[in-house]
Amino acid sequence: MNISFVRKVPLSVWLLPAIFSPCFTSTVAAAQTAASTSEQTMVVTATPGGLSELDTPAAVSVVHGDEMRHAAPLVNLSESLGAVPGLQVQNRQNYAQDLQLSIRGFGSRSTFGVRGLRLYVDGIPATMPDGQGQTSNIDINSVESIDVLRGPFSALYGNASGGVLNVTTETGRQPPTIEASSWYGSYGSWRYGLKATGATGDGTQAGDVDYAVSTTRFTTHGYRDHSGARKNLANAKLGVRLDDASKLTLLFNSVDIKADDPGGLTKEEWRADPRQSPRAEQYNTRKTIKQTQAGLRYERALTANDDFSLMAYAGERETTQYQSIPQAPQLRPTHAGGVISLSRHYQGVDTRWTHRDEWLIPVSFTTGINYETMTENRKGYENFVYQNGVPQFGEKGNLRRNERNLMWNVDPYLQTSWQLTDKLSLDAGVRYSSIWLDSNDKYVTAQNGDASGEASYHKWLPAGSLKYAVTDAWNVYLAAGRGFETPTLTELSYRAGTQDGLNLELQPATSDTVEIGSKTRIGNGLFTAALFQTDTDNEIVSDSSSGGRASYKNAGKTRRQGVELGLDQQFADAWRLKMAWTYIDATYRSNVCGDTDCNGNRMPGIARNMGYASLGWEPEQGWYAGGDVRYLSDIMADDENTAKAPTWTVVGLNTGYKWQIGQGSVDLFTRVDNLFDREYAGSVIVNESYGRYFEPAPGRNYSVGLSFGYSFQ
Repeated sequence: MNISFVRKVPLSVWLLPAIFSPCFTSTVAAAQTAASTSEQTMVVTATPGGLSELDTPAAVSVVHGDEMRHAAPLVNLSESLGAVPGLQVQNRQNYAQDLQLSIRGFGSRSTFGVRGLRLYVDGIPATMPDGQGQTSNIDINSVESIDVLRGPFSALYGNASGGVLNVTTETGRQPPTIEASSWYGSYGSWRYGLKATGATGDGTQAGDVDYAVSTTRFTTHGYRDHSGARKNLANAKLGVRLDDASKLTLLFNSVDIKADDPGGLTKEEWRADPRQSPRAEQYNTRKTIKQTQAGLRYERALTANDDFSLMAYAGERETTQYQSIPQAPQLRPTHAGGVISLSRHYQGVDTRWTHRDEWLIPVSFTTGINYETMTENRKGYENFVYQNGVPQFGEKGNLRRNERNLMWNVDPYLQTSWQLTDKLSLDAGVRYSSIWLDSNDKYVTAQNGDASGEASYHKWLPAGSLKYAVTDAWNVYLAAGRGFETPTLTELSYRAGTQDGLNLELQPATSDTVEIGSKTRIGNGLFTAALFQTDTDNEIVSDSSSGGRASYKNAGKTRRQGVELGLDQQFADAWRLKMAWTYIDATYRSNVCGDTDCNGNRMPGIARNMGYASLGWEPEQGWYAGGDVRYLSDIMADDENTAKAPTWTVVGLNTGYKWQIGQGSVDLFTRVDNLFDREYAGSVIVNESYGRYFEPAPGRNYSVGLSFGYSFQ
């Protein structure tokens, strides 16, 4: 496995319109562009590897799909993103609630799904207009790369801008290949997948077609009681070259999940038996998710210096969740019940134009407009029915909530790059984010009033960065920007206590970030360092969380400051070393606890220190082996800092063998995780009202995987 860090993007036209949703440039136009502009001008193409971690003037990490699939289950992003500084990925061991993802502390409040971050898969947002996203539709089996952006320039992606994860799936190439893979692990876990990729022609002639199709199935009994899950996932990409200057790409994705929800445990329950799930068994808590989406991307090189792209997509997501809410509170006239039924339809269009020129100095700019809309039909039901006068939980009962929510945004943006001197460059951009919410309450009774309402949020989001190339192998930069994060529909859905209706008093959070960074190429490797500070007004934090019903509030002022260090080094032909360290001091700067003064307290859900190290012998063929160490310091579970998940360190080992047999290949591996059988909390449920903060992680566990590939030469 040969990895090199070449200087690909000196002019730094690197923002979302230019790279995270790659523009297509024809071979002829690319040649004309290269000839007509300076040697340092970047030409964006549809080929892989276009993003340079060295030259991008921001904290960005690129994780390649081949690395993610190396001796791994290919089930969760938590398996392969540990080496990304600033990114905290916690596996809840709960497939009903998704991973807990946060970047520099943004997103740590989430009790399910992903908030505070923007997620994209092949240019289609996996984050809805309200800022809530999910990772469930990401097919690791077909990932080409994942770009993780942290820091000020995340503001240019609009709502939920603590950071950006951009997933690009594989584009088919010659020769056609087919691959079958399977994995078997502890707790009755298994996954199998099938993938086919290929192309007709070399992609430069009209009529050339490329394709990549992948499907996987995963099932598990779960580490904990009542934590079994089943997941079916399909992903497809079909590209057609229309002529020598344009290309059309069709994207399709579908996911179907059925998962039990074990819920959280108190400290006493965790210590007594981390595998138990008492309330889940009683209420039969569970969730089903079905999502299907499709997108169409049109890319055209208008001239040697101009590119145009248009992205349109649409999808639907159906969710039903049974919660562990007792009967008594549901009998209140204003209660929404213990079963949530959501039907969401979403669509969007993003259009952009990129121009490269030389106005005394090389300059480029990208301008465009983004439109997204989501319609949500939200219903609530009692989670019980009466049988012989006795409530039977885990069954859908009487209707208790019925509303139609509409949320949409219109965001124009402009991003520019200026090569001021041979060594100094300036990147700057601005986005005007406008988001509207309209809620129509259809469940109105004598004791449950009309809770309809509307709200709108608007904010200018500027960002800028100066980069100085000290040498060809060493860049330093200074960046600053303003971020904007609205409450999600889920966070607006409930008010504190027994109040009914939407929590429309909840306001957006605004963050100002300053970052200083350095990136150095060391032989065949890269060392990165970043120092940052983020001050936030009206931080959205968890108010209370009980039985799956969470309410939120604004926390006044908070501050995050810290350091991120990363090293990715290849040496001695086939040895690979990865290391990452993150320090984050995240504190409240005003009181959010009412009678108790929380000013100066640590923000819950955020580890102060995170560490990762892995070393592996990874030749192209034959035996390979490796190990990794993951460290997470203690995490506060509540605003008062009265409860916390302890520090943990876990070790994993893997080994395997690769064969190349003619046009076929075989890869057999085995691995052990949590080698020393450490007992720890994989994640925490922030501010859980009854102290059920802890979601235990599994002890020592084993797995084995096998894959076959065949190339039709």
